[in-house]
Amino acid sequence: MTEYLIIIEKAESNYAAYCPDLPGVIATGATRKETLELMNEAIEFHLGGL
Repeated sequence: MTEYLIIIEKAESNYAAYCPDLPGVIATGATRKETLELMNEAIEFHLGGL
């Protein structure tokens, strides 16, 4: 299983995340947990399309 670094940033009213190794793969959510879950889904979707 490959691991990817995920950067999560706090904005005024939500969280945003991106993966430096996968340009264009981003996610936003109301909570840190939701953002991490959405980011994991985005990475799986991206890798599945390669």
